[in-house]
Amino acid sequence: MKKDFINIGIIGVGNIGSAHAASIYGGKIEGMKLASLCDTSAKRRAAIQTLYPDIPMFEDADALLASGLADAVIIATPHYFHPIIAKKAFAAGLHVLTEKPVGVTCKDAKDMMEAAKQSGKLFAIMFNQRTNKLFRAAKEIVSSGALGELKRCVWLITNWYRKQCYYDSGGWRATWNGEGGGVLLNQAPHNLDILQWLCGMPSSVYARCDEGKYHHIEVEDDATIMMRYPNGMTAVFITSTGEFPGTNRLEISGTKGKLVIENGKLTHTSLAIDERDFRLMEESAVNEISITEISDEKYNGHINILCNFARAILNGEPLVAPGYDGIFELTISNAAYLSSWIGEEISLPMDDEAFATALEIKKKRSETKAKSVRESIQFAYKDRWNTNW
Repeated sequence: MKKDFINIGIIGVGNIGSAHAASIYGGKIEGMKLASLCDTSAKRRAAIQTLYPDIPMFEDADALLASGLADAVIIATPHYFHPIIAKKAFAAGLHVLTEKPVGVTCKDAKDMMEAAKQSGKLFAIMFNQRTNKLFRAAKEIVSSGALGELKRCVWLITNWYRKQCYYDSGGWRATWNGEGGGVLLNQAPHNLDILQWLCGMPSSVYARCDEGKYHHIEVEDDATIMMRYPNGMTAVFITSTGEFPGTNRLEISGTKGKLVIENGKLTHTSLAIDERDFRLMEESAVNEISITEISDEKYNGHINILCNFARAILNGEPLVAPGYDGIFELTISNAAYLSSWIGEEISLPMDDEAFATALEIKKKRSETKAKSVRESIQFAYKDRWNTNW
């Protein structure tokens, strides 16, 4: 008999995991029922069980996976555990929705993807910004060919500002051993995903990633990435958690016009004549310009992805963000780190082993942080988890 809901288990009930639990338990996700929870922190387990006393709680992910209580799991743990737990979940016959990033290294992520394929289960990733109205409109414009052949992309995304207390809120945060990276691995995966979703993958990456530039941390809080594409297009991606107030401005230029997304508005400037043809015309020739503007609307991207995940399992709806897509933005950030560490441009596809080896060196030098005294449970949904204009 066909089920009209799926039982979901959440592994990791820190900030985002507890927010997902609240949405599901509160009935905001049609077709999804909260069935089990798991966290290694006794403090978090105790706090979350006061809210959901009727939901079984586990200390160990293996125990939850073996319990038979869940049809699918949401993985909301520190980054290194995403592939490890996902592979176990697939082996247990469960569908998986992982928080971003898909992993820390492409090597581990590819192992995770192979496990997903072998299991035949659905694999999704929390790229919630794909549900934003403006990014969806940009996707349609670029995919339709309305911009012509792409020339350049520039994304200045520096409003991921974080105070020092944010980095001090968890012993795993902002360390190579615990988190595996900084702004590129924690905040900017959303933007790197949207960039490749719109423009495709570059053929090479050159980057400068400054570690602890604005905070007392060992990972990067400021990064500049330069990318080359097979057709000659170039892209520049600049991000930071140390600028206040910051900027979120995306511009994509093509032979038939350009689009700009900033301050909650998309502006599409369209040319009547392709620039590659217009450049060969007489001086008196005129190229008419038309401008279309689209305004953003309020949305909850996490709920959108959760609802899509439930419908995909129950009704076969296509996933908005397949987990397999997670490898693309992770490839860019892995290449950016390696480029910054060795001072060279990295050609794609890159040497996954070379990056994994270089990261191990960083991890061996990583300092162990004292366990945070600020550990807390976040019950309310944070607007900053959506697109921050």
